[in-house]
Amino acid sequence: MTRIGIDLGGTKIEGIALGPDGAELARIRIPTPRGSYPDTLAAIASLVHALEAKTATTGTVGLGIPGAESTLTGNIKNANSTWLIGQPLRRDLEQHLGRPVRLSNDANCFALSEATDGAAAGAELVFGVILGTGVGGGIVVRQQVLRGANAIAGEWGHNPLPWPQALDEPLPECYCGRAGCIETYLSGPGLAKDHTRVTGQALSPEAIVAGASGGDAGCAATLDRYIERLARSLATVINVLDPDVIVLGGGLSNVGALYEETPQRWHRYVFSDEVRTRLVRARHGDSSGVRGAAWLWE
Repeated sequence: MTRIGIDLGGTKIEGIALGPDGAELARIRIPTPRGSYPDTLAAIASLVHALEAKTATTGTVGLGIPGAESTLTGNIKNANSTWLIGQPLRRDLEQHLGRPVRLSNDANCFALSEATDGAAAGAELVFGVILGTGVGGGIVVRQQVLRGANAIAGEWGHNPLPWPQALDEPLPECYCGRAGCIETYLSGPGLAKDHTRVTGQALSPEAIVAGASGGDAGCAATLDRYIERLARSLATVINVLDPDVIVLGGGLSNVGALYEETPQRWHRYVFSDEVRTRLVRARHGDSSGVRGAAWLWE
């Protein structure tokens, strides 16, 4: 059976076709028609048809989006691609394609990909983390996405930063209307803003990481604060969920120091005499989201 996965991003839509063994058969990427729901819907449908033409098959269709499907209305909510909000995306796409479509949050798709044939393959309970422009999360139990009663399972980024310290204040304002959310500290923009607030220098996340590696004291201190906050934040996840594996994805997941130093620090906050949870880097990298969308039909 061919599985088609679509990853709907703010600037691009990526599609992939996977064979029965998970091998990639075809991949296509197109720009997202920003601001237009009808054009976005048509673009997704055309991408599915193009993948099927390239593989000469008809496949199941899974869709990952930067938001969630309301359990009350079935319409899209919590999407940073705001033109999707309030729209019956899955139902409309099913009508366009003439077949069922499975839809999930893009962080859920990332976690599912890594739990199926990625860095957490074989683990019973996996927490997938996106550290990028925002901070997302997804939970997979026995290779099944945990959706939750409100379709928000895994949304750890909009909880407050735990065990706040003096350098964490004043609490940064978040677009969700609150202040001090984990996302405001652990996203790429959050890292950059923290560096500017403390040092007065405006640097990109990439420049901060490079500076820390090159011996710049200010950049090293900023990265140290980031790792400490990541350790505290993930400790609360371990205390509640107790996952076997935590997988990191997104641009900041490429910082090698996270994987050694974060587990050394989270011991101080986890309510246990030992912590067996493994912290690993995503195996499929940027492809995990689109692969996970395809695996929604596993």
